[in-house]
This record gives sequence, structure tokens and C-alpha cells, in this order.
Amino acid sequence: MAESWVNSAERIGADLHLELSGPGGRRAALIRALREAVREGRLAPGTRLPPYRSLAADLGVARNTVADAYAELVAEGWLTARQGSGTRVAERAEPLGAPERVPKEAPPRARGPRHDLRQGTPDASSFPRAAWLASYRRALQQAPNAAFGPGDPAGRPELREALAEYLARARGVRTEPGRIVICSGFAHALRLLFPGVLRGPLAVESYGLGFHRELLAAASVRTVPLPLDEDGAQVGELGRERAVLLTPAHQFPTGGPLHPERRAAVVDWARARGGVILEDDYDGEFRYDRKPVGAVQGLDPEQVVHIGSVSKSLSPALRLGWMVLPRRYVDAVLAVKGEREAWASVLEQLTLADFLASGSYDRHVRRMRQRYRGRRDRLVAALAERAPHIEVTGIAAGLHAVLRLPPGTERSAVKAATWQGVALDGLAEFRHPEATMSAPDGLVVGYATPSEHAYGAALEALCGALPPGL
Repeated sequence: MAESWVNSAERIGADLHLELSGPGGRRAALIRALREAVREGRLAPGTRLPPYRSLAADLGVARNTVADAYAELVAEGWLTARQGSGTRVAERAEPLGAPERVPKEAPPRARGPRHDLRQGTPDASSFPRAAWLASYRRALQQAPNAAFGPGDPAGRPELREALAEYLARARGVRTEPGRIVICSGFAHALRLLFPGVLRGPLAVESYGLGFHRELLAAASVRTVPLPLDEDGAQVGELGRERAVLLTPAHQFPTGGPLHPERRAAVVDWARARGGVILEDDYDGEFRYDRKPVGAVQGLDPEQVVHIGSVSKSLSPALRLGWMVLPRRYVDAVLAVKGEREAWASVLEQLTLADFLASGSYDRHVRRMRQRYRGRRDRLVAALAERAPHIEVTGIAAGLHAVLRLPPGTERSAVKAATWQGVALDGLAEFRHPEATMSAPDGLVVGYATPSEHAYGAALEALCGALPPGL
């Protein structure tokens, strides 16, 4: 291909000479030419590159060719792209040097993640140590001697009583202590239910945790994806399945509650088929711009297994969760669990019981709800200022947001985040492999994990990794 000059003095300060040559088409040639210009120092750190349209016109190539080349070089760390300041050569601590000092195609080394914006964990620095210690001391002092013997597989009665009261008051769950079985979390609940109590196939939402699908597959349970829309899972698509797994309070990870008509419809489906609904209430306490959404279990306790834990509200390190079961499943679950408690510490169960009964849990949740709402608002404000072309969804509740990206940019954005030292997930990571609904590009950004003092830097790095607007 011929040599090309970019006459863009008003945009980058000097004419730029690019030689588009070699195999792989114009996109690959442009990427090589830009890398070489950076290596040789003809494009100094901080230099602003021409907009897509201008460079495409100068070189006689398609605008998408330039956009793809810029995105690839941003992902590799050669360039940075920020809303309002355009695409620039990345700043570096040391100059890259001449070609003889750096192998021709050696990309810069990626830095390890400094900012954790992955979904799924709360701010560990906010664990209520003093209040938890006070509950632990009271629980230890008041525990009956029997508590120090073999553990009841159903869980300590003190905790089951406290949970029955709390779940009825805060989540609209209809139950009594005898229908609650303590477990170590949602994954443990699935292991207890499948295949010993329930059988597949199991209908699931088209987006969810791959770990849960892998766990079910290991138990020889086939999962059948249900399409999603703005009203949640399309439960009208349920077929011959005898069970369905839903996140009705806040669909994971896309966000939004299951529409009231669909909540009623899935309960009717369960009654008609003798089926069961598994309700994953993973972050039901955290809502910001909407009224609380009660548990589906409250519509019919005999058709729903309600599953919750303290992994999001307190800490996943506690390994404490619960199942609120239809009566017909209680004995079967306890038979699978065995004669003795092998998972959840009795002392931690007693501590959580006191933490709930004393009101410490409610106070902690209210405090964290305000903190996480502030985190969410800072994320939305940063994106509105730095990347207004990025749509933010799923933010009325929960501990994460979904950033909708331009088509075809998700993989490069995840790579760019890695180069910026940001750990996060692309939306495609959560898609069921058999899902047939459209697959939008997006990033799942958890805003709960960083400590308060580190959050601002995490947002800055995130904005630096996002693709620019066209």
C-alpha cells in the first residue's frame, strides 16, 4: 500500500506520516503504523490523535477501520480514550525507545489489577466488627450447653426463629422456624436440592452465574434458558420443566425486578404442574430508587424455595445462608444434609441470631444502603461527565450496574480495563451458552467492593478504559 500523510496540524500539532503496508488488510496495517509511530517517538505520550472521521478521510479508509484500530490499541495500552479529550498516546513512566531496543511487535506489559470492580462482594472494610463482637460475646455467654454438642442439621433454633421474624418483616416471607434449614450459602443450597431432592431439567434466566450452571451440570441437571426483557424472565416460555430458578427482586446481572404479572404467572405455573420455584434473594435488602419488592415466596409458600444469605449484606466469609422450604421438602433436605451440621459454625449461627434480634443487622443494612447508594450515584455522575454515550442500567437496587456499550466493543473494553488495572466482567461472561435472545455488549461493574478511600481512583481508571463515543 502507498504511504499516507495525515495533514492534521490543527488537531495533533504536526503532520503525521503513516506507512500503511504489510499483510492483513488496512486495519492491521494502520495498527502496525500507529504502534511504530509511538515506538519511534513520532507520537509522543499525550499526543492527541485525529478523530475517526478525519483520519479515515485522510487515509481513504472506512471510519469503522479507524475506530477498530483505535479500540485495539486502547485495549493493548498504546492509547487512551476519554470522553471530551479524544484519543491520545498513553503516558508511560519510561520512553519506549528505538525499535532496536524493543522487539517490533512486543506490546507493553499489562499491570496487575489495582481496582476491584467485580460484582458479588460487599466492602470488606465496612464489616461491623464492634457490633458483631458484641453479639458474639452475648451469644457465647447465653448459649445453652447443648449448643456445644453435635450440630442440628436444620440449624440452631435461635437463628431459625430470628430469621423467621426478620424475613417476614423485611422480605414478606411466610414461614415458621420448622421450615427453615440453615446452609452455607446459595451454592450449598443447590447441592442439597440437586439431585437428592429435585430433578432437572431446570429452567433458568438467560443471564446468571456460570458457577451455578457448572454446579448443576456436575449434578447431571440440564438447565434451559428463559429469555429476558425489561420485565424480567419471560416465564410464559416455561415448558415441561418441573422447576425454575429466578432472581425476581433484582435480576442478576441485568437488573430490574420481575414484573408483578409474571410473579403471579410463575406461581400459577408451579401450582398447575406441581412444580417449584427457586427464589434466589441474593441482595433483596439493597434498593435505592424504588419501593421494596417482596419475596415471591409470600404468594405461595408451598410452591417456592426461598434462598438467602449474608454474603452481600455482611460478608461471604461468614458462610451463613438459609432455605425457606415448602413443607414437603423439609425432611428430604435434612436427609441429604445428614445427621450433623458439617458446614455452618454453631457459634456464628448464634451470633447472627443475636445480631438479628438486637437490631444490629437492620442498622447495618440501613447504613450500607446509604453508602452503596452514594457509590452508585458517584458512578453515574462520573459516567455522565466522562462517557455520556454509555448507558447505565440496573441501578435501582443491588451492588452492581450494567454499562451498555456500542456493539462489538465489549471484549476490547474488558482488555482495556485490564491494562488500566481494573478487574471487572463483561456481560457475555454471564450469558447461558444456549440462550437465543440477542446479546448486547456491556460491562458488569460492582461498586461495593472497593474501600471508600480507593473508590475515586477506581472510577477514574474505569472511565479511562471505556470506548469513546463516535
